[in-house]
Amino acid sequence: MKTAVISGGAGGLGQALSTALQAEGWRCVLLDLNTDSLERSATQHPISCDLTDEVQFAAAVEETLSTSDSIDLVIYNAGITQIGAFAETPDQTHRKVFEVNYFAAVAMARAFLEPLRKAQGTHLAISSVAGFAPLYQRAAYAASKHALEGFFGSLRSEEALHGVRTLIAAPSFVATNIGNDERQTDGIARPGSASDGIDYMTPEDASQIILKGVARGTPLIPVGRVARLSWWINRANPRLFQRLMERNIKGL
Repeated sequence: MKTAVISGGAGGLGQALSTALQAEGWRCVLLDLNTDSLERSATQHPISCDLTDEVQFAAAVEETLSTSDSIDLVIYNAGITQIGAFAETPDQTHRKVFEVNYFAAVAMARAFLEPLRKAQGTHLAISSVAGFAPLYQRAAYAASKHALEGFFGSLRSEEALHGVRTLIAAPSFVATNIGNDERQTDGIARPGSASDGIDYMTPEDASQIILKGVARGTPLIPVGRVARLSWWINRANPRLFQRLMERNIKGL
């Protein structure tokens, strides 16, 4: 049985990806801060873990490897958003966004590098439209997603030599926490909880598009209508994209 490791596995998109994979015969190891709501079964292995805590992360990796015959897919889905003007965002908040969205993914990639090479498996980074285009009042978030795409896009060339695929999915707005906006005073919030998004997708719809892209080996998978349009418009005319984004997000 093939095994997928999914960070942020207790969240809406993580759960949707896990459910879809299990339906196809996969076993899923789900990493998240709190996995109490997840049942353990023959095809689902939840592990509570703070990915930014070195001790907890090392223990989670050890448990994952010791309970898995192989690691065939690693999905880097854990993340936080941060909403607010850069001028009002403390440096420590900016760094926290990077610790969760970027450095935790890098640590996971290093931890599962050899197992994925052995299985000739797949790295799948869950980025965002903000990973290739600007997004209003999301400077820290967009920067972390740009970094994520730069890392995995570069890793792709290295790991291809070992028969490993490295793919990136870029959703627009996925409705995982609508109505549950527990935004902190520094703007840190749960992903999918923002009220200023447009054309929200369900986690289930997003997961279907992502996994179809994985099956095809698509290097960059735009997830949803807004993501596809954003990709093409931003490539063709960045100034136009900026104006459209500001008008839709800012309401200008």
